[in-house]
Amino acid sequence: MSDLPTQRDFDAMYTGTPPWDIGRPQGSLQAVADAGGIRGRVLDAGCGTGEHALMAAALGLDATGIDGSPTAIGIARRKAAERGIDVRFLIGDALDLGALGEVFDTVIDSGLFHVFDDEERARYVDSLRAATAPGGRVYLLCFSDRFPPGFGPRRVSEEEIRDSFSDGWTVEAVDAVGMEVNFSPEPIPAWLATMQRRPG
Repeated sequence: MSDLPTQRDFDAMYTGTPPWDIGRPQGSLQAVADAGGIRGRVLDAGCGTGEHALMAAALGLDATGIDGSPTAIGIARRKAAERGIDVRFLIGDALDLGALGEVFDTVIDSGLFHVFDDEERARYVDSLRAATAPGGRVYLLCFSDRFPPGFGPRRVSEEEIRDSFSDGWTVEAVDAVGMEVNFSPEPIPAWLATMQRRPG
C-alpha cells in the first residue's frame, strides 16, 4: 500500500517527538513487567527510543531493542548511557528478525504491528516466529478497531490478531487496554495480545 509510512518517514518523525513517544513504558506493558511476565532474553521489536528495552534491562534482564530508524536508535543509546543501563540497541528490519541469528524468550511489540499492510503483517509474524524461542511469549500492543477511523495508523480487530497468529502460536489473551500517546490526555483504545510460540 503506497500510503503506508516508509522507514525514511519514521526516521524523520524522530527529529521531533512522534505521537507514540511518551518518554516512559506503556502502562499496560509496565503492568506485564510488574506481574513477572517479562523474562529471559528480551527483544523490543520496533523499539523506537527504547523505553521497553530499557524497562526490561532495568529488571536485570538481557535486553535488545531493534528499529529501522537510526535517529531513534541514537536516542535510545543516549538514554541507556544517561541512565547507566546495559542494553543493546540495533538498527535493523523487524520484517527480518531471523537475520539476528538469535532467539528470545520475550518479545515486546509496542505499536509496530498496526503499521503493516496484510502482506507485511504475514512477513512480520514469520519474522517473530524466527526470533521467538519455543515456549516464548510475544506481547503485542496495537491500535484497536474500537478507535474511530481517521487520524493515525490502521485499526486492528481482535479477529485479525487471532488470525495472524493462528499458525504456530497459542493466543493466550487479547485484552482491551489503552495506548498512551502524547497528543491526547486520554489513552487511545488498543489491544494487548499475548501469544506463546508453540514448539516445532
